Amino acid sequence: MGSEGPSVVTVHITGFKKFHGVAENPTEKIVSNLKSFVEKKGLPKNLVLGSCTILETAGQGALGTLYKVLESAVAERENGSSAQGQVIWIHFGVNSGATRFALENQAVNEATFRCPDELGWKPQRVPIVPSDGGISRTRETTLPVNELTKSLRKTGYDVMPSDDAGRFVCNYVYYHSLRFAEQHGIKSLFVHVPLFLTIDEEVQMHFVASLLEALAVLN
Repeated sequence: MGSEGPSVVTVHITGFKKFHGVAENPTEKIVSNLKSFVEKKGLPKNLVLGSCTILETAGQGALGTLYKVLESAVAERENGSSAQGQVIWIHFGVNSGATRFALENQAVNEATFRCPDELGWKPQRVPIVPSDGGISRTRETTLPVNELTKSLRKTGYDVMPSDDAGRFVCNYVYYHSLRFAEQHGIKSLFVHVPLFLTIDEEVQMHFVASLLEALAVLN
């Protein structure tokens, strides 16, 4: 029979809708077009692209959809459709001032929104999950951010590891996702991308495909 080869990795993706100050959110376009893009390009044999979901650019307002998609991925695994492999969540958000991609190591249990989110919520120094303790509590991804960064740099992308996902909606969603991932034995990563004006759409699509390929060879 020989060796079984790498186990299957199922990756689920989220992006955000546009919000004030960002007329076009690149992550909405990336996530909407990703399935057709990778079908043309091809993915590693052991990698399955699961759900691709666009979230409301809001803190509490995004949670209903976020938890629905997180829970459905866990249910799928328990039903046996991806029982043998790893489930990974990748959340994409835009950093309009960035000039390169950033893989986020951690999220902080603090919501301090610099402006109201799309549903008008503007918390200040509020713990995201009060039962987790104070606003200095952090949760870290279990994915090897430095290893992924090196691999993507070798492929030619301008990418860096980051320890600060902000205190706005991106960090809010990431904190909830990391907490859920820890509870359910899955993995989660947040990736900040620049605007298409800074790094064009074609390059960003290839970057996401390369990230998926890098994740496929980890296990």
